[in-house]
Amino acid sequence: MSDIRSAAHADAQAPHPDGFATHKFGGSSLADAGCFRRVAAILREQPGARQMAIVSAMRATTDALIALADAAVRRDPVWKANWQTLRDRHLIAAHDLLDAKVAKTADWLEQGFVQLANLLNALEVLGTPNHEALESIQGLGEVWSARMLADFLTHQGIDCACLDARDVLVVSHGELGAIIDWNDSAARLANWRTRHTNAWLVVTGFVARTASGRATVLGRNGSDYSAAIFASLANASELTLWGDTDGVLSADPRLVPDAIPLASLSYDEACELAYFGAKVIHPQTLTPVIARGMPVRIRNTFNPDHPGTRIGNDDASAAISPPVKGISAVRDLAVITLEGAGMIGVPGTAERAFGALHSASVSVVMISQGSSEHSICCVVRESDAATAEFALRRAFSSELARAEIHSVGVAGGISVLAVVGDGMAGTPGVAARLFGALARTHVNIRAIAQGASERNISVAIASADAARALRSVHAAFWLSPQTVSIGLIGPGNVGASLLQMIETARLRLLEDIQLDLRLRAVASSRTMWLGEAADASNWKSAQTRDIDLDAFARHVQVEHLPHAIIIDCSASDAVAERYAGWLAAGIHIVTPNKQAGAGPSARWHAIRAATAGGARFRYEATVGAGLPVISTLRDLLDTGDEMFAVDGIFSGTLAWLFNRYDGLLPFSDLVREAHDLGYTEPDPRDDLSGTDVARKLVILAREAGVELELGDVVVQSLVPESLRALPTAEFMQRVGELDDAMASRHAAAKSHGHVLRYVAKLDREGHAQVGLVELPDDHGFAHLRLTDNIVQFTTRRYRDNPLVVQGPGAGPEVTAAGVFADLLRVAAALGARL
Repeated sequence: MSDIRSAAHADAQAPHPDGFATHKFGGSSLADAGCFRRVAAILREQPGARQMAIVSAMRATTDALIALADAAVRRDPVWKANWQTLRDRHLIAAHDLLDAKVAKTADWLEQGFVQLANLLNALEVLGTPNHEALESIQGLGEVWSARMLADFLTHQGIDCACLDARDVLVVSHGELGAIIDWNDSAARLANWRTRHTNAWLVVTGFVARTASGRATVLGRNGSDYSAAIFASLANASELTLWGDTDGVLSADPRLVPDAIPLASLSYDEACELAYFGAKVIHPQTLTPVIARGMPVRIRNTFNPDHPGTRIGNDDASAAISPPVKGISAVRDLAVITLEGAGMIGVPGTAERAFGALHSASVSVVMISQGSSEHSICCVVRESDAATAEFALRRAFSSELARAEIHSVGVAGGISVLAVVGDGMAGTPGVAARLFGALARTHVNIRAIAQGASERNISVAIASADAARALRSVHAAFWLSPQTVSIGLIGPGNVGASLLQMIETARLRLLEDIQLDLRLRAVASSRTMWLGEAADASNWKSAQTRDIDLDAFARHVQVEHLPHAIIIDCSASDAVAERYAGWLAAGIHIVTPNKQAGAGPSARWHAIRAATAGGARFRYEATVGAGLPVISTLRDLLDTGDEMFAVDGIFSGTLAWLFNRYDGLLPFSDLVREAHDLGYTEPDPRDDLSGTDVARKLVILAREAGVELELGDVVVQSLVPESLRALPTAEFMQRVGELDDAMASRHAAAKSHGHVLRYVAKLDREGHAQVGLVELPDDHGFAHLRLTDNIVQFTTRRYRDNPLVVQGPGAGPEVTAAGVFADLLRVAAALGARL
C-alpha cells in the first residue's frame, strides 16, 4: 500500500515531535458541542504533557458534503437549503462551545462556508462533476471540526495549535489506495513544528495534498489512516482510536446482541476481522503501525473508563486466549463458478481467470478450488457479478465453445462468514465446530476457504441464513450464550409447570452454562401469544390472537436467533401432524404428546425421516413422565441387546387409582380426585379406556423396531360403552356408573389373595395387550408407591433377572421435569456446556 520502511530513513533525517500521546476521534465522538466538551475532558485526563488529536468531521458531515456536491452538479436547488443547515449546525456548535470568544472562530467558519458555496455554485454552472473540486469539498468537515476543537482547548487555557494535514501530508494515489511520501511528509512536519511549538496539536484527519499541491483525501475511513500516519510520523508509543463502542467486538452487535468486547487482538487478527466486515477499524489503518510495532487501542468516547481493545503482537495474554476471537460477515456478495473437465491439469487456468477479473476491475473477496481442478469458484461483490461473468465468458470463449469449460455460473444473495483467531493454528476441531454449528442451524455451505496460516476459515452461505449462522457460530465458540427460541403449545397442567421451571432456572442456566432459553410464543387450543422473551412473564395477560400454527412456527424460528424449539405439551393429534414439517424446517421438537409416537406408522416414519436434516426430536416424557424408560430401552438396543418382552404398569394415573382402591371408597370418587390433582389426562377416559397405556406400549414397541399400530393392541377398557361418546363434563357427572363393576372385580381378586393392576404386555413376536389383571400379592407390581410406573425389560442379557425402571409416572411436575430434561438434552446437542 505504501513503503513504510522509508519512514525509518526519515527518522534519521528530521526531528520528530516525540512524546506525543496520539488519539483519533471519530465523527460520532464529535456529533455536537457536548461531544466536543467530552473529547476535551478525555484529552485533559490523559497522562503526559503533550497530546495529539486527529479528528474526523462532525457526525454525518462528510455524507452531507458529498450530497451537496451531487445536488449542485444535478442543478438541484435543494443544495442551498442543505448548505444553510450544515452551516447553522457548525455555527451553533461553535457558539455553544466558545460563548463570548466565538467571534474569531465564527468569522473563520463563515469564510469557509462562503468558499464552499462558491465551489458549489461553480459545480452547478458546470453541471458535471469535477474530481478536484469534489475532493476539496469532501475534506472540509475535518478542517472545520479540527479548528473548532483547537479553539475550544485554547479557550480553556491549553497551549494548542491546529495542524491542517494538507500543509504536511503528501500522498499520491495508486491501485491499492493512498501512497504516503514519508520523507517529504516528515520533513514538512518537522518544518511546521519549528513554527508551532505548542504542547498540544489538533490535526485534520482524512485530508492530504498531492506532490503538485492539489488538495486530496485518503478515502473512506481516511481519518483512521491519518491517525496512524501521524502517530508514525510523531514516533508515538501508542495510538488510541476513540469511537462509540467499547473496543472491537466479537461480532456485529446488530446481528449478535451478545457480542463481547475483546481485550486484545494481534495485528493479523485485527486485519482479518476488519477485512471481513468489522467496522471499528479499517485494514489500511494498521499498515503504518504494524511497520513500527506500535500498539493500537480502540476505546469508547462515551465510556472512557472501559479499557477497550488493544491491538498488537506483544500481548502476554495471547497465550491463554481462546482459539477464536471473533466472527465477521460480509453481505451483498455473489459466487462465480468456472467449471469444466477441460480445466483438469491445465496450467494457467486460474491465472487467466483472475487476470480477466483484474482487467475488469473486479475485486475478489474469497477463492475456493477443489483438488480435482474441475472447478474454481470465487466470491465477488454482487454489484460486480455481471461484470465478472462477462469477463470470464470473454476470456474463456474458445473453451466454452469447445465444451472444455461447461459453464460460468453466478449465484447471488451470498454472504461470507469468517471465523478468526491466531489460536486456531494447530488446534484440532475448530473447523468441525464451525461446520457443526452451521449444520445444526440448517445452514448450507456454498464454498470454503482457509489459508495455510489457519488464522481464518471463511464460508460462503446464503445471505438469508447469515444472521442465524452468525449467532450460532458465535455461541458455538462460547463467545456468547447458546440462544434458543422456544414456543410452547399446551399451557395446561404440564405446560404451566414447565414454564415455571424454565423461568426459575433461566438465569442460573444463563450464568452457569451460557444457555439462554427465550420463551417467545405460547399457544392454547384456540389462541396464541407471540412476543419477545422480555415480555414472556406476562404472556397470560398480554393480547392474544386466534391460533395459527404456521404463524406460530414462523415466529419461533426467527432469523436472528440460531435455534428454535417447539415444546408440545398438548394431547393434540393435529399438532403432531405438524411435526415432520417443522423438523424438516430445522425446528427441534420436545414433547410428552403421545399422538406422534403412537399415531399412524406412516406419520411416525415421516417424523423420523425428517430428523435426518439435523433437527432433534425428543419424546422421553411420552412414556413414564420423567423416568428414563425410552432412553434405557434405546441404550439396551444400541449396545446390541435383544428384546424378548416388555411388561409394566405404564399409567401413573391407573397406578394411583388401583393402589388407592380398596373397595371401601367408591372408585368414581378416586377418579374425580385424580382429575383434580392433575394425574389424569384432560379427559380421564384417555386413561380409563386403556388408550393412553396402549399408546405408550406402541411407542416402546416402535422404539424396539416392532411395527405396531395402535389398533393392533388388545385393549381392555374400563369405560363402559354407554359412557364412551359423552362430552367430558357429562362423563364426569356419570362416572359413578363405573363403581358396581369395579367393586365386583375388586372383591373377586381379594378373595383369591390377589390385587388389581392395569398392566401392559409386549412379547418378542409383537403381540401387545393392555388390561386389568389380577396379580399375586407378592408380585413385583403389587406394591408400588401411589403414582409409580414400573417397566420391566426382559432381554437376552436380562433374561433371568429383568431390568426394571420404576418411579413416579404421573403428575404435572414430574412430567414437566421429564420434558425439561429433554429440552436440556437438545440444548447440549446444540453446543450448550451442560
